[in-house]
Amino acid sequence: MDIISQLQEQTNKIAALTFNTFGTLQRDSPAVKLSPNYPEPPANPTEDAANFAEQPKLMSAALVQAAKQFDALVAALPLADGGEEAQLKRIAELQAENDTVGQELQRQLEAAEEELKQVRELFSQAADNCLNLKKPD
Repeated sequence: MDIISQLQEQTNKIAALTFNTFGTLQRDSPAVKLSPNYPEPPANPTEDAANFAEQPKLMSAALVQAAKQFDALVAALPLADGGEEAQLKRIAELQAENDTVGQELQRQLEAAEEELKQVRELFSQAADNCLNLKKPD
């Protein structure tokens, strides 16, 4: 897998971790009394205080690890040599190479289609000969 794909995958992983972290914190955090005028919020009977205290640390560690992996991938990207002009020249070279390969593939496709047409014609003749019980010419 190339570096760009790995960066995209890592970005998706960071987004998923962030989404899950916020969702978990929102879901599992204890209720807080907003005003002295309101009654005390009900306690969550399934809440495990030790587990809740540990979850943010684990999720933060996972986010930090994902961010470090992302940074390592960014550091592994090749540096652009020669600036924008060199990059544009390289892009033009790659486009020319792509066009050449595309033309060759188009020629091969046309040859394969012609061969397929011939095979179908021969198959049709063979099937007609078998059905008509005629001897081949």
